[in-house]
Amino acid sequence: MAMDEDESLRRYGLHPVGADLDEVRGLLTVRTLLEKRAQGDGDTELMKLCCVQLFNAGVLDDVLLIWQAKSASMDAGCSIDIQLLCGSGLARTKAYLSSRRLPEAEAALQRLLRCEAAGDFEDFSAASHSAWYAAYYAP
Repeated sequence: MAMDEDESLRRYGLHPVGADLDEVRGLLTVRTLLEKRAQGDGDTELMKLCCVQLFNAGVLDDVLLIWQAKSASMDAGCSIDIQLLCGSGLARTKAYLSSRRLPEAEAALQRLLRCEAAGDFEDFSAASHSAWYAAYYAP
């Protein structure tokens, strides 16, 4: 069976761990490349779910992977919420991005700062955002 949003949710749930997290990262990487090649080819709903799964893991090293997915196309940019970069919290994510000497880290940081200034992170917490997605993906 080809991987789609339903299959990924069934296989990994919203809180994958260990080897399942590595599979989600690999799936997101492939889907991001497809989406960059041609908008619509990456399945942005599946990409969003992968980002939610990585957000729930809260691993800082996933921030740029999520950013690359969000940046893959206009559709992906609209589908993947900026808050999904912040599974470790807003302050830790900003500090992480500030410490990275990469153009994409700077771009992600600048977007975060603009969104924060616009109020997109008012009352934000990783736990409440995770709970919101749990309700969103509930059967």
